[in-house]
Amino acid sequence: MFEDYGDLLTIEELCDILSVGKNTAYELLRTRKIKSLKIGRSWKTPKKSVEEYIIHESKLSLPLNET
Repeated sequence: MFEDYGDLLTIEELCDILSVGKNTAYELLRTRKIKSLKIGRSWKTPKKSVEEYIIHESKLSLPLNET
């Protein structure tokens, strides 16, 4: 899934990977739920941060009896 992307993702790529809009993506970055860095006016998100976010969030959504 992530092979098509570079090590640092743009906001558009982040939106594509997570299937969310820009407002949601910016909120995830602003609240530091996904670790990113801002270079000038552009956000850059390490691919690793997105993977960690997906793993973390998917574990939270598991039913309690399946953990």
